[in-house]
Amino acid sequence: MPQPIRTPHAEARLAGPPVIARAPGKTARDENFPVGSWLIEARLRPHIMAYYRFARASDDIADNPDLTPADKMAQLSTFEESLIRGGDQNADVVAEMRRSLTTTEIAPERCLDLLYAFMQDARKSRRESWDDLMAYCRLSANPVGRYLLDLHGESPDAYPASDALCSALQVLNHLQDCAEDYERLNRVYLPMDWLLAEGLTEDILTAGQMPASMRRIIDRNLDEVDVLLQTAEDLPSRLSNRGLAMESAVILRLARRLSARLRKHDLLAKKVSLRKLDFLDCGLRGVLSVLASRLFTRGVNRNGKETGPHG
Repeated sequence: MPQPIRTPHAEARLAGPPVIARAPGKTARDENFPVGSWLIEARLRPHIMAYYRFARASDDIADNPDLTPADKMAQLSTFEESLIRGGDQNADVVAEMRRSLTTTEIAPERCLDLLYAFMQDARKSRRESWDDLMAYCRLSANPVGRYLLDLHGESPDAYPASDALCSALQVLNHLQDCAEDYERLNRVYLPMDWLLAEGLTEDILTAGQMPASMRRIIDRNLDEVDVLLQTAEDLPSRLSNRGLAMESAVILRLARRLSARLRKHDLLAKKVSLRKLDFLDCGLRGVLSVLASRLFTRGVNRNGKETGPHG
């Protein structure tokens, strides 16, 4: 396994083992999109859940409204230190993640990038432009997809499509939670230059309903999401692992369904979410689309080994 690289991002340290204070957050069942579903091989699910718990715990620190930015930086830096150097830092999720990385021989950067994104959240509450938002997604979202590809031994050729899908999912989540993020955390992920171009400030997020100008901003975000999803469209066909291909096909359909719903509803009046029927419908369609395509095509993994039509 490659040795962890020491980086300059650990900007704050605590003397002695700290008590990690986290706000109660989501669980895997609360997420918009599947996390380690039954489509994934059973032997890999524990590693995926270790990665999820690490990401969730780190995000909960960054999103804890009772912590100061300095406290958040200190705790996230402790996670970074524990991941790189090991040792007992009262962070079981980090120890679990470190063991998983050793077993799977996956680079620690897939975890470190997430920490650096959450460190940004601790210090930066606005995104100045779409490019700024995409730079954030490269740390906060894209490593998740790359981790899954690495875990399954997929070719790096699939990274661009995976990155596009993960960035799209991140933006969709931000749109869903835009009012709550502003009210609870004073955080805005909408590009600020787009708000200014419409003569709006972030206070529009407390209005309770969207004027036409805000509708245009939301649709502009969704237009960009649709471009990302178009880039991600061939991800399932690029994957040699059938289960991962199915899961990506399901997630693509869920993302398109959520994007369409966000276009139709006022997300400042009420949170717009997917329903159980959406998960069932998109799940069946995604699985069947991969099964149908694999009857006629073959995949190649990153080691150059060809898989059969049912592999």
